[in-house]
Amino acid sequence: MDYFSFHTHSSFCDGKMSAEDYVLRAIQLGMHSLGFSSHAPMNLDYVWAMKRSNLESYLHEISRLKEKYKSKINIYRSLEIDYIPGISKSFHDWKTDCQLDYTIGSVHLVKADSNSNFWFLDGPATKYSKGILELFDGDVKKAVSSYYHQVIDMINIEKPDVIGHVDKVKMNNKGQFFSENEVWYVDLLNETLGAIEKSDSIVEVNTRGLYKKKSNDLFPDSYFLEECFRRNISVTISSDAHHPDEIISEFDFTREKLKGIGFEKVSVFEDEVWQEVKI
Repeated sequence: MDYFSFHTHSSFCDGKMSAEDYVLRAIQLGMHSLGFSSHAPMNLDYVWAMKRSNLESYLHEISRLKEKYKSKINIYRSLEIDYIPGISKSFHDWKTDCQLDYTIGSVHLVKADSNSNFWFLDGPATKYSKGILELFDGDVKKAVSSYYHQVIDMINIEKPDVIGHVDKVKMNNKGQFFSENEVWYVDLLNETLGAIEKSDSIVEVNTRGLYKKKSNDLFPDSYFLEECFRRNISVTISSDAHHPDEIISEFDFTREKLKGIGFEKVSVFEDEVWQEVKI
């Protein structure tokens, strides 16, 4: 199986290099496909999201690279779209308006109340703990439940092609706030899996937590992946790269782990559709 990744961030958002730098590195690595997925512009002020004024340039540049390097690699155009109830733009509208090849749906900001206060899952652990304390009155179960129910709503309402780092809520936990073996937490995982099982969404196996040493497991974790296999839920491998040198980080490890679980195929985007290929 050739290398591929469909979740990539360039300097159009919070990535570190130009989109073309990623393409050149991908060709050097012999990759079959590379999908760009800048953080979609938001109506909120977050530095990691693409500025709305850069959207047209982004769309044009990915199309230019797709044409320029078409004999060497398949290039695809996407956005990683944050789902925030009552605030985010429809995924369907993003896909249509921007002529995206596919969408990645993620939750980085958990809506805590009707006053548009958000628990930010990424970034420093101090913000994670502060959010639990200030926005959920220290109730970690309520906070984590809010995250997964927002993910479930995203799956049911927005129907993303790919679900990004579905259990990222664990990244800054590291056993400090709750045990990932607690019944209530596993119940939330199973509720999320049930929603995915009824959808056409693909689960992204995101390697970034491992190679950045922010997690000792993939996003999602072993239990979730075993359940995906048992429930016949499709998965794809993505590095969530923010630098060209990260494009296939932990790809081989992840491929072998999936094979060990029992997966024989993974999903790739090709010929304008998602299709399964042998690992």
